[in-house]
Amino acid sequence: MVTAVAVGPLLSQQKASRIGPLAVVDPLSLVDPRIGTSNEGQTYPVVGVPFGMTGWTPETRSTEAKCVSPYYYEDAKITGFRGSHWLSGSCTQDYGTATLMPTVGPIKASPEERGSSYKHASEIMSPAYYSVHLDDYDLKAELAGTTRAGMLRITYPEHGKHNLLVEPNVRPGQGFVEVHPEKKEIVGYNPVVRMYQGAGKSAGFNGYFVIKFREEVQEFGTWCGKTVVPHGHTQGSGCERLGGFVTFADNTPKTVVVKVGTSFSSLEEAEKNLNAEEPGWELEAIRRQAEAAWRDYLGRIEIAGGTAEQRKMFYTALFHASLAPRIVSDADGTYNGFGQEGKLHHTRPGTDYYDDFSLWDSFRSLHPLLTILDPKRDGEMVQSLVDKGTQGGFLPIFPTWNSYTSEMIGDHTVAVIYDAYAKGIRNFDVLEAYRLVRQNAFITPPHADYVEGKGRRALVSYKKYGYIPLEDEVLDAFHQREQVSRTLEYAYDDYVVAQFAAALGHKEDADRLFKRSANWKNVLDPETRFVRGRHEDGSWVTPFAPDKPATYITEALPWQYTFFVPHDIEGLSKALGGHEAMIAKLDGLFDRKLYNQGNEPSHGIAYLYNFIGAPYKTQQRVREILKTDFGPGPNGLPGNDDAGQMSAWYVLSAMGFYPWCPGTPSYTIGSPLFSHVAIHLPNGKRFSIEAKDNSASNLYVKSVQLNGKAYSEWTFSHQEMLQGASLTLQMSAEPSAEKPYATPTGKMLY
Repeated sequence: MVTAVAVGPLLSQQKASRIGPLAVVDPLSLVDPRIGTSNEGQTYPVVGVPFGMTGWTPETRSTEAKCVSPYYYEDAKITGFRGSHWLSGSCTQDYGTATLMPTVGPIKASPEERGSSYKHASEIMSPAYYSVHLDDYDLKAELAGTTRAGMLRITYPEHGKHNLLVEPNVRPGQGFVEVHPEKKEIVGYNPVVRMYQGAGKSAGFNGYFVIKFREEVQEFGTWCGKTVVPHGHTQGSGCERLGGFVTFADNTPKTVVVKVGTSFSSLEEAEKNLNAEEPGWELEAIRRQAEAAWRDYLGRIEIAGGTAEQRKMFYTALFHASLAPRIVSDADGTYNGFGQEGKLHHTRPGTDYYDDFSLWDSFRSLHPLLTILDPKRDGEMVQSLVDKGTQGGFLPIFPTWNSYTSEMIGDHTVAVIYDAYAKGIRNFDVLEAYRLVRQNAFITPPHADYVEGKGRRALVSYKKYGYIPLEDEVLDAFHQREQVSRTLEYAYDDYVVAQFAAALGHKEDADRLFKRSANWKNVLDPETRFVRGRHEDGSWVTPFAPDKPATYITEALPWQYTFFVPHDIEGLSKALGGHEAMIAKLDGLFDRKLYNQGNEPSHGIAYLYNFIGAPYKTQQRVREILKTDFGPGPNGLPGNDDAGQMSAWYVLSAMGFYPWCPGTPSYTIGSPLFSHVAIHLPNGKRFSIEAKDNSASNLYVKSVQLNGKAYSEWTFSHQEMLQGASLTLQMSAEPSAEKPYATPTGKMLY
């Protein structure tokens, strides 16, 4: 069994008492990093600080291969401890990484030879600290980290040669490592390459590392492939794998501390980051700093009630939703220009530059959660997106490893940008943001830029037909075809851009884009009342089965994608035959077990009942998903966490509300797991939710009060939240007989 590290209390009795007579709760102690490390969750037990550049993790798979996490719970051996840039819960790639492995005895360079068995019972996991006993070497390894640096403490056995191996996890023929025994350091870099659009090309930068220790070196060397080179100082390109090692002197203390600085800019910046963040050698000090950072972040939400497992799952989900996008600028603000620009830039003082935006996933829940918990950081992320667009020429669709990728579909950068703007977050260049957003909506770049991943895919067809016909196979994309899903997502994006245009006074743009936002109707077959592939001549594809996968649908079914019209639910209801018909179609999805929480196209569906007169069905469905699709063990996620999107969905839904249409500054009510929730907002206010008589059986909302007054809506605005509203829900075992309809609250321009 994996245990959480013992930590002190976070909350004062006074703060705890804000939401009732509660015992003091330390949310950090409730985080279980095992959750999601099995099956398809693709999370990892990362150690560091929220949104850190480099995460520190035990490594059970020594590769940067696509869709392979550094750590899997079922694996029997640990091959090292990695400074990782894995996009947690994803199916992308790790990049620019380096692995440190302490061993005892002869030098065994390859992961297969050096790997050690271990027992889960010896692992201590928390976001701020990791410890394990490596059985094959009878040594203990401990990890802690800061934003850009890490620390490894090794307790060796009394006897045997005490080694430290360092391997950049490079692709064949690439990379560099250099051992400086006289300086007590090992340095190197791991070149980063692109995936998806531009696959295999250089991303234009490296992952640099500087490793320092205090002990005298008795032996040292390098390896290239399977050949160990004693007293070798340097290994460069041309090796299948490469690395460097030191053997500490016989009189070295049993406990050795190793520090690692990382950077994406240079070795010099890696050393500067190390000196800035880890000037000392005390792992406990680094651990305490990280614990304080996590307690501050996790403590922004207090919960009471629910079960012990639900509380553990909640704070673990919040942890997983606090890892990406990651900071990639150095301590002094240095960062690489986007899209292989070849220049170094500097952030504004006091700000950071971010990368690894899994936007097709994270626009739905993760970024809306950030607008609540950390609006300043979300604004810096928005500015980072704007900077990418300025430096690369076009806003990216799915920017990772500081490159254009055209992974996934849609143009959801605007959803993140305008959702922030609509909620009053303005610490970014608004005018440049709109210029770039507008450009993506109207202009296709020159072909050479387009094939590199710039611009909306198939925009020409979309504008010509009002949908993307099946004849346009969208070949210049990693996800080819998927024409219906693209049409639906572009229609939503157009609505959000229209809102942005209207907010800034660009009426002509707003009118054109608002009309275009109705393009979803062009792929909804009026006969079957499902979205369906369509040809250039307007005819519908045959044969057609709404409950079967189709090439024109992205990672889902036509039945699921039929409901992706978050900006016009009333219009969708009319097209489906009215509220009762839409309720029946939603019921059909759930009753046929076609709902798939494991992938993002389903994520907003359960909340649609609120808008068509059946809010009790939203409450029923949401509770069912929370109960059956999530769990407390390593296999506790229903699919890829996708950079924290799955976890952010859980956090929001467990609290009792959801942002059904990012870019609309309001939320719709679900069915909370907890009797009390208090969100401590950055402006000093507190938004609270009290679910009276809440229980597993009392899952229905009988009545709603907002600030102590009866409330008939199933939505509330972000502005009301910021003012410190109090939402009171009377829970019941029976659905309410009333059938009110949810209507958006907050300022809407169309």
